[in-house]
Amino acid sequence: MEWALQMIDIKNLREKPDLYRESQIARGEDSELITKVLIADENRRNAINEFEALRAEQNLLSKSVASKTGEEKTAILEQGKLLAGEVKSAEAKKNQLEAEFEALAKLISNKVSPAAPVGSEADFVVLEEIGKVRDFKAEGFEPKDHVELGKILGAIDTDRGAKVSGARFYYLTGVGALLEFALVNYAISSAVKNGFTPVITPVLVKPEAMEGTGFLGQAAENVFHLDKDDFYLVGTSEVPLAAYHMDEILETAKLPIRFAGYSSCFRREAGSYGKDTRGIIRVHQFDKVEMFSFCKSEDAEAEHLRLLNWEKEFLDAMEIPYRVIDVATGDLGSSAIRKFDCEAWVPTQNTYREVTSTSNCTEYQARRLNIRMKDENGTRPVATLNGTLVAITRMIVAILENHQNADGSVTVPKALRGFLGMDKFEPIA
Repeated sequence: MEWALQMIDIKNLREKPDLYRESQIARGEDSELITKVLIADENRRNAINEFEALRAEQNLLSKSVASKTGEEKTAILEQGKLLAGEVKSAEAKKNQLEAEFEALAKLISNKVSPAAPVGSEADFVVLEEIGKVRDFKAEGFEPKDHVELGKILGAIDTDRGAKVSGARFYYLTGVGALLEFALVNYAISSAVKNGFTPVITPVLVKPEAMEGTGFLGQAAENVFHLDKDDFYLVGTSEVPLAAYHMDEILETAKLPIRFAGYSSCFRREAGSYGKDTRGIIRVHQFDKVEMFSFCKSEDAEAEHLRLLNWEKEFLDAMEIPYRVIDVATGDLGSSAIRKFDCEAWVPTQNTYREVTSTSNCTEYQARRLNIRMKDENGTRPVATLNGTLVAITRMIVAILENHQNADGSVTVPKALRGFLGMDKFEPIA
């Protein structure tokens, strides 16, 4: 299969271009791109046909030389030279038009699910609210935010983080560091029980891995790039996990293949200046455990709900009030057709904030990374899905603020006590 054809399902695009146009509009993206891609596809196919016809003629002419002699042979050889020039020119034209098609095809985002709410970031739909929000006023005290609690407990040091590395950096110290280790251990042990293979991934990846997962499109402004070495720092272990099986054919009997990847994550947070500048909600570096699944396309929707349920189970174990939202089409990112976010209640902000997210990317990433399966219907792309099990900094915020006590101590969720060897974080002397 030609690499260019793997960018999108071109056959489906030719047959149902209006569905792709509607998807582009729902995302707030350029619907005319679909027309440009179809024109580029037609030009590319015409060039391929022209090149192949000339090459077939050249092959026939070459075969006829052996049976010719004298002037007739000389004439055929001269004709062959002229034809070789035409073949070379046709091949160059074909290559150019294929490259133009591929460049345009890469710009098309995945076709959104009809079930996803249409609109911009604010047009999400709340699917459910889980847990009871604490009434601190009724308990007789004003809740402290995670920065103040972090200082009281000796758990978070943003001042020295800024001194050493700049804004949006921090140190986790003492019980803050222990809490990270407990969260990671609980997340990995939970994932293993649910059939995931634990993976510690690279955080530096090649351009083809970053581009294949769709992070050099809309999300490019938030990606750190090391120009000298042409490496990218990952913003999520989704990238190296998706690329793990790049250019491979997976055994159908082994699907779904599920990984739980642990890595540090790096994000520029471009366009977020002035937002969440206090504390560790929006930072340049954090650690995360990410679920990733390779499965059959027909199983992707059910797998998506399984990932969401595992995220909910984790939040239930942390004893934190949260809600689940169905993300609107304009806020999906280029790879996902549908995305669910779990948002934890943050008492001092009097609002819910995203702590986990799960996306169904169907065949979009697999096509770009050339990851396939083979069954009775032939060789075809797999589906890929991802879901955050725990993003450390935001989970620490949620735990500290929701489980705080009037004296500045914080009660440890029962699920973490075995990993921490304590049931409460006490203020330092």
